[in-house]
Amino acid sequence: MNGSLISASVTMGQLQRKLDTLSNNLANSNTTGFKRREATFSDLLFQQVNNQTVQQEGGRLTPNGLRVGSGARLGETAVRLEQGAIRETGRMLDFAIAHPNHFFEVATNVNGEMVTRLTRDGAFYLSEDPDNPNALTLVTSNGDYLLDGEQQRINIPLNYKEITLSKEGNLTITLLDDTVVDAGQLQLISVIKPQLLEAVGGNHFQMPDLAALGYAEADVFEVVPGDEGNLMQRSLEASNVDMSREMTELLNTQRHYQFNARSISIADDMMGLVNGLRR
Repeated sequence: MNGSLISASVTMGQLQRKLDTLSNNLANSNTTGFKRREATFSDLLFQQVNNQTVQQEGGRLTPNGLRVGSGARLGETAVRLEQGAIRETGRMLDFAIAHPNHFFEVATNVNGEMVTRLTRDGAFYLSEDPDNPNALTLVTSNGDYLLDGEQQRINIPLNYKEITLSKEGNLTITLLDDTVVDAGQLQLISVIKPQLLEAVGGNHFQMPDLAALGYAEADVFEVVPGDEGNLMQRSLEASNVDMSREMTELLNTQRHYQFNARSISIADDMMGLVNGLRR
């Protein structure tokens, strides 16, 4: 009975983590560029209990003894980079990436230091350039700076009329006098090993300490060439969360949780019966 209690209680704790993952997916089903996560399980340590005196029974196909497990644990919570649906918005500063492994690179302030992050959220806005009050720059909804191919902020003149993004990522600015100026090229990063990405909130990812993990940068990510043509203006990528799939997984996980809770209840009842026996 103790084994039943341990196995069920351990599994319930891990199932709760999967429920949290599914809940997060569902909560972000309408978040631009959000990438769902998928939880997988693996068995914990088990032991073989051989309590039969007869080594081989006639006609028996299964081995002697019992294999007693210790429950299951969450083996991996993997980020899934399947392409989300591209939706036209008509908004000039909405950019979508039409490749599942490519990301925008942005700079954000962390404890007074500017660090780079990766995101698929292509809804950008104009903000005053902190280094040039006579110019604007592109930022995310959180105020993080979009970076160009030189890993610098993008400079937009105050007297702009229209901003145009080519499929190759080239930004051109049409001024009020119809003069066209080049504003640089967007910096896209192709992630080769997406399972190394660490979610840091705000729909952003960061790279871990690759040296500590024994990886070279070239094995994990690379700068995307400008001629791939995977960018779309006046469009946004929707979340890749499938509501029907996530709801089905949620119901199944809740049912597994109930089964394990019922196992604890049955084991407790059996222990009560044994303790209540009298000689």
